[in-house]
Amino acid sequence: MESATLLGKEWQTLQDNHERHEQNALFIKLACLALGIAGLATGLPLSWIAFTVLLCWIQEGIFKTDQSRLADRLLGVELLLAQSGMAAPAMQLHTGWLASRPGSSALLVSYFASAIRPTVAFPYLPILLMLGLGRCLSWL
Repeated sequence: MESATLLGKEWQTLQDNHERHEQNALFIKLACLALGIAGLATGLPLSWIAFTVLLCWIQEGIFKTDQSRLADRLLGVELLLAQSGMAAPAMQLHTGWLASRPGSSALLVSYFASAIRPTVAFPYLPILLMLGLGRCLSWL
């Protein structure tokens, strides 16, 4: 089998795994949110809720470390594909992103801009309101 074909198959496998790691990180965040809300709703001590958040944070860090290793290999495969002259534009995703990646400040601004979009902010605002209302009612 041709080297570029093998590299293309490796790129696809690595990219699928990279995206799966991103999805797993999202699931960890969602589980952490659900566990935190459940802990608050049941009156669990804040130290236990904080411990659960810390465990979720560490677990996501493990996934992100593995994901960064996949990204490093993806960049290497993309370089090999480019050198072979067989680089399809779709198989230059990480190289293109790295070349156009904004600085840290611009990246934070773009994260914030995405976070305040109504389709992103909608579930979080009612949850925050519910938690605030719950705290207010518990003081009565």
